[in-house]
Formats: sequence, structure tokens, C-alpha cells
Amino acid sequence: MSASATDPPSDAQSGARQGAERLRIGGLTPLTTLDFPGELAAVVFCQGCPWRCRYCQNGDLLAARRDDLIPWSRVRDLLDRRRGLLDAVVFSGGEPTLQAALPAAMAEVRARGFKTGLHTAGTYPKRLRLVLPYVDWVGLDIKALPEDYPAVTGIPGSGAAPWQSLGLLLDADVALEVRTTPMPGLDSADYLDRLMRRLGAVGVRDYVLQRCHTERSLDWGLHAQIPAAPPVWSQARMRVRRRMA
Repeated sequence: MSASATDPPSDAQSGARQGAERLRIGGLTPLTTLDFPGELAAVVFCQGCPWRCRYCQNGDLLAARRDDLIPWSRVRDLLDRRRGLLDAVVFSGGEPTLQAALPAAMAEVRARGFKTGLHTAGTYPKRLRLVLPYVDWVGLDIKALPEDYPAVTGIPGSGAAPWQSLGLLLDADVALEVRTTPMPGLDSADYLDRLMRRLGAVGVRDYVLQRCHTERSLDWGLHAQIPAAPPVWSQARMRVRRRMA
């Protein structure tokens, strides 16, 4: 006899639901065409980030907790209403892998028939490994060469983990887009050429440069350092696969 819609969830399903409900959510976008290539997606903005990147535009998502968190039940309700209209859910942040509830939330989204995407800075390679069974696509931020990360994040020694996460994702053969938002001072043609050549050497093939916007950056002093037109690319966002060889 097949299970009916009124049957109680399995222990595994119950565990996933309870775990997902612990996810701290700072924002929810019901529809985007930009955050998961080729898919119509909702975006769950996970609360909390250990870094303080000078150009960060999401300062309201940095603290681990806040008073107006969004309950996971709202995500469930959205997915129920958008079934057949949405393709995927992207977990962004903040830094999603900061939260232990992320694998359970992704597993529940998958169980509901949606694809899952992840935006991450690769801050926690071990935690990233735990979500790989539940993720369909990853957008990984590589902010700089490893030795230059502290200038961006404000955290000493922060450059090793993202490059370790990059290796993990390449080995896992998961759909991957690597992105760089060059910070002023780390945006010369020579610097970006060295960065892209190093990425190409380790196997990156899908890479995007994104223009640094400073309208809401943590470091207001960056605002005066952004030229009207970026010095090394003519559009705010361009693909540079040709330079990855």
C-alpha cells in the first residue's frame, strides 16, 4: 500500500524539518532570474557572517542574530504557493555555511522537488563538504589571491579557507561559477590577470568579474576610490573564460 498524503513524515523527514526550522533567515526574495543561472529561483538570505569585507553591501546580514528574523515556515509557504512556477532556491547571505541548519534546509528544499543553489565565500570548507550532497549549483566568491584576503575581510589568515573550498568544489564536480568583485587597490589589470591565471591553473572554467559597488559598503572610504568606468573591463559584469587558459 502506498503512503497517503495524511501519513506522518518519516523520521528522516521529521529530522530535516526540525533542523531547517533552526535556520536563521535575514531576508527572502520570492523570485529572481539572476542568482541561479538558467533557473527561476527564490533566494533565502542566511543571517550571519564572520568576515567584515570592506565593500560588503549586506551589513544588515552580518550579525549572527537580529530581532526580525524570518521563520522557515515562510519559506515553506512560498514554495507551496510557487510550485510549478519556481525551479530552485538559492541560499545566500551573510555566509550560509556558518549555520549548522543549512544541510537540513537544503535537504527539505530538495525533497519538495526544487533545485538548490548556494552562494558562499568558502569560509568553512568542512561545513561546505556537508552540503555537497544537497546542492545543484554553487556560486563561489574568490575575493583575491590568498595572501591578500586580510586586506578585504579584515580577518588575518582568511585566505586559506576559500581556496581550499575551491579545490573541494572542483574535486566534487558540482556545477560551479567562481566570481570576483575586485576591491580598489586589488583591481589593476596585472593583479586580475595573475588572479585569473591562478584560477585557471587549478581548473576553473566558469568565471565572472563583478563590478564593486560602494553605495552601501561597510567602508565608506571606498566610495571615492571607484572610478566612473572600471579600468580593466568595459561592462559592470563580463565573462572572461578566454583568459582562464
